[in-house]
Amino acid sequence: MSEQLSFVSPTANSPWGTYLSQVDRVVPYLGPLARWVETLKRPKRALIVDVPIEMDDGTIAHFEGYRVQHNMSRGPGKGGVRFHPDVTLEEVMALSAWMTIKTAAVNLPYGGAKGGIRVDPKKLSLQELEKVTRRYTSEIGIIIGPHTDIPAPDVNTNAQIMAWMMDTYSMNVGGTATGVVTGKPLHLGGSLGRVKATGRGVFVTGREAARRLGMDLRGARIAVQGFGNVGSVAAELFAEAGAKIVAVQDHTGTIVNSNGLDLAKLVPISRTDGVIGFKAGGDIVPNEDFWNTPCDILIPAALEGQLTAERAQKTTARLVLEGANGPTVPQADDILAERGVLVVPDVICNAGGVTVSYFEWVQDFSSFFWDEDEINVRLDRIMMNALNHIWDTADKHKIPLRTATYAVACERILMARQERGLYP
Repeated sequence: MSEQLSFVSPTANSPWGTYLSQVDRVVPYLGPLARWVETLKRPKRALIVDVPIEMDDGTIAHFEGYRVQHNMSRGPGKGGVRFHPDVTLEEVMALSAWMTIKTAAVNLPYGGAKGGIRVDPKKLSLQELEKVTRRYTSEIGIIIGPHTDIPAPDVNTNAQIMAWMMDTYSMNVGGTATGVVTGKPLHLGGSLGRVKATGRGVFVTGREAARRLGMDLRGARIAVQGFGNVGSVAAELFAEAGAKIVAVQDHTGTIVNSNGLDLAKLVPISRTDGVIGFKAGGDIVPNEDFWNTPCDILIPAALEGQLTAERAQKTTARLVLEGANGPTVPQADDILAERGVLVVPDVICNAGGVTVSYFEWVQDFSSFFWDEDEINVRLDRIMMNALNHIWDTADKHKIPLRTATYAVACERILMARQERGLYP
């Protein structure tokens, strides 16, 4: 008799609850491999760590950190580290599971993992941020490594954080281990193309989806929620293809312009003042109005659980591109399907980042680095091949792209589990 992990009680729309619902929907398509499906419903390993540091004022502060390895049947764990005041173990579990699906969907030789610290990095000085990063890395150092689990940037983490993590791990093992993390600065073994990779993947999959729908990107209206690396890069690439970015939302608010926002001006302003700093370029509207802004393509690229059932009823989009992880709750998925809205799921749509992370990892081992054109060509080819295979599966079984993505990914994961067997 299998029981769910006792330290979480997922609700229907919680991150872990959403993931479990997505797995349940794919079971009918797994055939004999369905006997292994419980493997997907529990993480292999979950580590909770205390992260104490001395603050600049001399006080001692404690932060809670996590590293979850969901599944490693196909290779080392792979997944980012986020610093956010709302990070929870359940969220990190779900994110690690989505990484398992994502790496399998694009057929990378990885499993899924994720990490996080419950902290608001905006309230830390640079010195305090470094201390938190290094102490956290030391605490999780017992389960990470170039051949076991490879962290990367995520929400509120960047190349500098990765440099500190790589250095800390390297000092503890007594030698430079560039392959322990990805998303590093270029001169420390980072890869060209990594910063824009996730946004580029959203564009590549979106371009193909629009083509299959018969939607001309020239003049297409696009609404983007979240305007960091993913949302802003995707918006710029769609604009270059002739689309109009009519609405953008970030943590500061929502700006709308039915004639299209001037990204050349908006992007640099958003980096310092948020999107509402671009008051002259559009209308500032209430955040909830973002969801009923007339658009053809909706790109949720913020946090999970943003596209609710109510918002799914509001949107006028024909195509949803999930730039964020888990942005659409299961009920919203059903509503969008009933309305004929195509959803390109996160586990394929935003897989550009982990794909180029894989390139970085390979380049670190070989100490031979590719130019950005070669990286983009390889990225586009992997993304297109993966999407086309998933689309063929969806057409074959007459199922949504998300279910097809999970069918493809879960078959690969569970086949690896079956062939490896159980030890001891």
